[in-house]
Amino acid sequence: MKELQEVSKEQRDLYWKKNIRLTTFTLVIWFVVTYVCAFFVKELNNVVIFGFPFGYYMGAQGSLIVFVWLIFNYAFKMNKYDKEFGVEEEEEK
Repeated sequence: MKELQEVSKEQRDLYWKKNIRLTTFTLVIWFVVTYVCAFFVKELNNVVIFGFPFGYYMGAQGSLIVFVWLIFNYAFKMNKYDKEFGVEEEEEK
């Protein structure tokens, strides 16, 4: 495993650019699900999914599903970036 300092400056810059892009994407989705859905709950309740108003569904289950997906997506993508740039952690034996 290489340390990030052993990677060229261009590779480090690209690695952090991808990291920041992924983090920004994750935070934007989190913000929308957390605050925008809550702000527009009355309008969202006009949409019915599986017999439940969408605003209620997002508060009860939908947001939790999105949050778990965000965690797994972030972990999967960061592991992919780490391997791509050769800075992945070694697995313990």
